[in-house]
Amino acid sequence: MRTAEPQPQSRAEDFVRRAASDKELMEIFERTYGKIDREKRYAMRTPKKQERVSSKPQHIYKGKEYLLVDGYNMIFAWEELKKAAAQSLDLARSMLVNRLCNYQGYKQCELILVFDAYKVHEAERVVENYHNISIVYTKEAETADTYIEKTAHKLSREHKVRVATSDGMEQVIIMGGGAFRMSAQELHEDVERTEREIREFIAKMK
Repeated sequence: MRTAEPQPQSRAEDFVRRAASDKELMEIFERTYGKIDREKRYAMRTPKKQERVSSKPQHIYKGKEYLLVDGYNMIFAWEELKKAAAQSLDLARSMLVNRLCNYQGYKQCELILVFDAYKVHEAERVVENYHNISIVYTKEAETADTYIEKTAHKLSREHKVRVATSDGMEQVIIMGGGAFRMSAQELHEDVERTEREIREFIAKMK
């Protein structure tokens, strides 16, 4: 029997409580949703006695779900990021990274954000752990598509893998490799839905 999916409010509450217990996540959280006063932050924290471990498997896969995101595809597909990139690509990257940190905190998946650096001469692949997500900068002559395709194929043997990209051909390849595709628009809508549910929960606390 499959375990029931958490309701939106309980997911939002769970994320807010986890963020309140982690200084770095709280900094990102407050940049998006505003300051939370000390009393409310303390009340938000989850008491350890309430933690439960389910005896039933959450997924048919062996481990956590993975989400691979093609960073520049998102930046030039999401209108607000595209506008930011026209002023500063660094700003657009920062906006995407912070929003995906909040999204990961809500979804509790393993999130890998990939930025294409294949045109950078003598670039080495760099993997950066930023708060609760992993950020990959590809090496010289390696496109984000190539890295994502190989990683998705490897991970999908034991994990549920979703890949967010606006590249149609890459989506076809990914589906053939056993991963689940997610368009840039679908991820954008899901991120916005997540942010809306979190804001609604915060509003009820006031």
